[in-house]
Amino acid sequence: MSQLATALHDAGGTAAPRERGAQLRALLHDELARSQRELGLARSGRDEPVTIALAAAPDALLAVVPVPVAVRADPGAVSERGWLAVAAAIGALAEIAGAGLPRGPDDLRLEAGALGGYLALRLPAPAAGDDDAELAAVAFEEHVAPIARLRSRALALPAHVLAEAEDWRVPIAQGLRSAEAVARLGGRPADGDSVAEHEDAVLALVAPDRGATGGSDAVAAAGRPHDDPDPARRIARRILQRLNGMGKWGGYHTDFRHLARGFAGNERALADAVGEALIAAGLLAEKPSVGQRHVFLNPRRAADIHALIDRGVLPPDLRLP
Repeated sequence: MSQLATALHDAGGTAAPRERGAQLRALLHDELARSQRELGLARSGRDEPVTIALAAAPDALLAVVPVPVAVRADPGAVSERGWLAVAAAIGALAEIAGAGLPRGPDDLRLEAGALGGYLALRLPAPAAGDDDAELAAVAFEEHVAPIARLRSRALALPAHVLAEAEDWRVPIAQGLRSAEAVARLGGRPADGDSVAEHEDAVLALVAPDRGATGGSDAVAAAGRPHDDPDPARRIARRILQRLNGMGKWGGYHTDFRHLARGFAGNERALADAVGEALIAAGLLAEKPSVGQRHVFLNPRRAADIHALIDRGVLPPDLRLP
C-alpha cells in the first residue's frame, strides 16, 4: 500500500481523528502529485494505482482528482485518461449521492473547486455519512474499470482532510455537466458506449436546441441545424451541435463511429463522409485510442465551429461531400 493508504488505515480510516489530519493532508498532497505524473505515462498506475480521494461532508460527497483545477473550464487541460478519471469520479459521486433524475439544466448540482491546485468535486448529498464515502470508493472502481491503460483506486478519507477545498463554482466545461447528467440518468460517464446511449436524453436536458443565433449571410441556412435544407451541411451542423452539447472539446473524446448516431439509415453513410470532411478541415481533431478512432472538437477552430452550428456558415477549407 502507499504511505497514504497505510497511514489512513492506521489512523482509523474515515474515523481518523483531527489530530492526524495534518499528516494525512501532507501524504494526500504527495499522492496526488505522484498520481498526476502517472496520468502522463503511456500506462498509468501499473506499479501503483492512480489515486483519487473521497470524503463525506455533512451535506455533500466530495472527490479530489489528480488533475489541474483548470479542467473545470477547459477539458483540454488534461489528457484523455485524466478526463475519464474525472468522469468516473463524477459517476461515483452521483451514484451514491442519490440525486435522482435531473429535471432540467437548473437541476444539475455539481460544483468544482480546488484543493492545492487539484480539481475538487462536490455533489449535494443530504445526511451523507462516512459509509457513503466508502460506498463511493467501491462505485468508483466500477466506473473507472472500462478506461484503457489506467489502473486507479479511490481512498475514502475523513471529511476534515478535504476541508480546505475552496473556490467552489458551477463548472464552465460542458463536459462536466454532461457527465453528471449521464450518471444521474443511470449511465457511466467514463464509458463511451454508455455516454452515446444516453446522448439524446442528455442533450435534451443540458443543451436544448434553441435555434440559430442570427445572421443574414445568403449562404447561411436560417433556423435550426435540423432544418438546414442542404443534406451534408445539415449533418455537419448536427454533428458539431451534438459534440458541443456534450462538451466534447479537447481532452473529452468520442468514438468516430458515434458521429452517425441519430441519423436515418440512408443518411449514415453521408454522416460518415461528413465526419471525414470535418476531420480533414481541422474542425474535428483525431486521436487513435486502443485501436479506435476518437475525435473531438478542435478548440483552435471554435469560432468556425460555432458559426457553422449557429448560422450554417461554411469555413473556406471545409469541403463537404
